[in-house]
Formats: sequence, C-alpha cells, structure tokens
Amino acid sequence: MTALVAAALSGTLLLTACGGSDGGSSDGKTLKLWHYEAPNSAMGQAWNEAVKEFEATHPGVKVEFEAKGFEQIQKTAQMVLNSSDAPDLMEYNKGNATAGHLSQQGLLTDLSAEATKRGWDKKISAGVRTTSVYDTDGVMGSGKWYGVPDYAEYTMVYFNKDLFAKYKIPEPKTFDELTAAMDTFVENKVTPLASAGAEYPAQQYLYQLALSKADRAWVDAYELYKGKTDFHDAAWTYGAETFADWVKKGYFGKDSTSAKAEDAGVSFLQGKSPILFSGSWWYGRFQDEAKFDWGTFLWPDSNLTLGSGGNLWVVPKGAKNKDLAYDFIDITLSKKIQNLLGNKGGVPVAADASAITDPRSKTLIDHFNTLSRRDGLAFYPDWPIAGFYDVLVSETQKLITGNQKPDGYLDALQQAYDKDAPKR
Repeated sequence: MTALVAAALSGTLLLTACGGSDGGSSDGKTLKLWHYEAPNSAMGQAWNEAVKEFEATHPGVKVEFEAKGFEQIQKTAQMVLNSSDAPDLMEYNKGNATAGHLSQQGLLTDLSAEATKRGWDKKISAGVRTTSVYDTDGVMGSGKWYGVPDYAEYTMVYFNKDLFAKYKIPEPKTFDELTAAMDTFVENKVTPLASAGAEYPAQQYLYQLALSKADRAWVDAYELYKGKTDFHDAAWTYGAETFADWVKKGYFGKDSTSAKAEDAGVSFLQGKSPILFSGSWWYGRFQDEAKFDWGTFLWPDSNLTLGSGGNLWVVPKGAKNKDLAYDFIDITLSKKIQNLLGNKGGVPVAADASAITDPRSKTLIDHFNTLSRRDGLAFYPDWPIAGFYDVLVSETQKLITGNQKPDGYLDALQQAYDKDAPKR
C-alpha cells in the first residue's frame, strides 16, 4: 500500500482549459480529476499549483476536482471504472494487486505511446518506473505503461526530538539503540510507537522487521514471483515473532488495534507517541502542523525498506477527455511543479536538485538517494495479490490482540498468498 494520507476535504475546483479526447463522446470542455492527497501535503500543494498552471495554459475548459479517500478509491475503483462515472484522471495505488489488477481487467488506458512521445520514460528512473509498467498478468516491472508517478516515496522513522531530549535519549543509530530508546519510554509510561491496526501502519512495521533480515532476491520472489515465497522462512518468522514481542513489551498502544492511519499520524503530531514509522507522504504535513522539533532516520541496520515510485496517475479506459489528462500529467512532471513538490516535503522524480532549498526537504531527498543507490526500495507487503491488504490488516490485528500466534499468522498469510498468486 502503500502510501496513504488522510482524506482531503471534498470540493470542486473550476478552471478553464482546452483539449481533445479519444475516449467516449465529449466536447473537450471538462477534465474530471480525482485524488486523495491532503491539501497541505507536498503532493496536494504541488497539484493545486499544477491546476493553476493548467488553467493558465488551457483557456476555456472546466476542471471538476473531487477529493477522495484512499480507502474509498481502494474499495470502489473496480466498480466505478466499470461505470459511466469514471473520472478522466485518477490517483491510484500502484502494485500488482491494485493498478496491475485493473490493467489486467482492461479498465486502464495504455499510456505507452504518450510516455514515449512526452518523454515521461526519460524523466522517470528505472527503479521508480517499476510500478508504472505491467505485463498481461498484471505483474509490475515489464510490459505496457498503465500509470505515471510524479513523486517517489519511502518509509522512515519519524521521531519527536523534544520528547527524546526530555527523557535524555540520544537519536538511535542502530537497531539495538532504537529498542533501548523504546524501553526507556515504556519505563516512563510513554507508548513509544504510533501505529494503527485497522489500516496499513501496523502491517508495515512487521514487514520492515522482516525486511531487515531479507535481501533483494527475497523481495523479488515475494513481489515479482521470481522464486518461492515461504512465510515460515527466517525473515518472515523474525518479523512476526518480533512484532508480537513488541506488543507484549508495550511498544504499541492497546487501542491501536482499531486505530486508522490518520489516528497514528495525529498521535505523533499531538506528541503522544514519540516515534512513527511510516512514509514520506506524511512529511509535508508534519512540516506544516508539528509544534515540536522532529527529525527522521532510515530504519537502522537494514538495507531494505518499504518504498517505490509514488501512487500513479491513471487514465480510466472509459475517460472522455484523455488528451486533457495527458496534459495535466505533463504539467505535474514539469520542473516548476517538481521543484515545488520537493521544497514542500515530497520526493520529486524530475526536480532540479539545486532548486531544493528547504533543509528538511534536502534531508528527505538525501535519504531517498541513499536508498536508491543501494537498491533499497522493497515495495509494500500488500502488493502481490488482490485482496491481500485486507488479509494483512485482519491477521495483524489478531497479533495485536493476542488472538493469533506468530505461527498461525504466517500460516494464514501463506494460505492467502498461495491461493491467488499467479503461477509463474
């Protein structure tokens, strides 16, 4: 999954533009746009500016923007794209189980020709491009272009520097120092980790623990089916057992079972939990809203972490104004919008490095470059098969409540994975 934020406030933006269409009857006077980025996130701010740029360069057309929630689109995309209500351009989650699944069903437009004509294939690096292309089985990494990211993303440890200072805890540089810090917080009756069992954060903690004992071949077997995935191997077993142990130690709050991603982010923002392991999609919001000093570091003692190209711009097969959609994507990949995205706390894919002046934003991008150099982006745990996100949420909740043991948890994952993973 990925990359998620709170649902943005619903609204409609009206602006002017022009362009043709190659999908259904249309007068080329309306671009229907959906996305789910919060208005003060880096992407939300950058795309609002892209809307203004679109208005300036396309006189005469109305753009209808609808803000959606991540979960809302995740659960209804297949139904919506099979109806007459499909937008012209939509943000959608990347990966085999999401964009790949829709591409396999014929619900998305093949963007290959536009990617070549407009140079998107040159602007987007190979590692980030992995989630743009899908084969006939809906497996990412090769095939046709079905989505275009204009940002990248990765997970990191956010920490409240003020709370660390209050309890005289140094910034952790190793995994042992991280667990020692969490022990100190627990001793002082502070729940160290902001998390959420009802949505993605909890399962991502567990996946990161597994990744710390894994390598690229392990990731390729799991995500790309380039080998057998054994959920009782050393990495998965370590992840499940360590996660369960952390629950017992009080690193996670007892109420996190039913918490959602927004709750985890707010818990960190309110200074209730000093540590949040989550994605770069929070970065801009924390810059905007945090009232305390905070910093970030990559998960210690691990070459791999969750991450990829960002969520995708996809053009539904039934979109009525495809040319306008292509134009909007083009604008989001322009230097102006990319540089803005970088300075607002995003990870741009085509920015001018010298134009990124914000110190925290520089750190964010430097960490991403570190991961890129060591081929450290390991995607997300729910990607391999359709519906796996819900399995991971449900089973990880059971680990938190103690209703499932690590061995049973891994059995459940293996059963679901083997049932629906394509035979390669």
